[in-house]
Amino acid sequence: MTEAFFSSGLFTFVVVPLLIFLARICDMSMDTVRVIFMSKGIKYLPSIIGFFEVIIWLVAIGQVMNNLTNVVCYIAYGAGFATGTFIGMAIEEKLSLGLTSVRIITKEDPSALMQYLRAHDYGVTVVNGEGGTGPVKMVFTIIKRKDLHHVVAVIKQFHPKAFYSIEEVKSVAEGVFPERRATGVFGWISSLRFRRISK
Repeated sequence: MTEAFFSSGLFTFVVVPLLIFLARICDMSMDTVRVIFMSKGIKYLPSIIGFFEVIIWLVAIGQVMNNLTNVVCYIAYGAGFATGTFIGMAIEEKLSLGLTSVRIITKEDPSALMQYLRAHDYGVTVVNGEGGTGPVKMVFTIIKRKDLHHVVAVIKQFHPKAFYSIEEVKSVAEGVFPERRATGVFGWISSLRFRRISK
């Protein structure tokens, strides 16, 4: 009975493609997260992820090679690749690793905005500038990426017409950041974020 199942069309055209699809989701999710971790300067975790990623990939590609005449396996392989990439990006967004630089340019007095940010333990720097239509104030702050949505909402609340830009930050030396203690697996991974370098 077991041999009949493994040689049946159900196993060949449903079970095998499904396993390939799931394997590709796993290895591509891991690949996306691994590359992102590497770009954030995390050293050891990407190596561990890469070890399991390549094993899962070998299993998936082995099944494809064993079923070269099965078109459904090719479709499952490609669908798993696309889905895994999407899921990996969603995981990275959930983790919100790293630091982000926010630059705000406004014609109005940014004192209220700066006071609010400083009251919530964000480091803020302001300089005078000259824009296309006259004098402006440029406000700079470097924040944890997980705080980006909150900071953008605050900017829109105080200066809805202000121009602002957001850039990734590779590393920092010193700085002022709100202290929030995360819990669970995401909290553990959050501990691998950039650490401030003491002078």
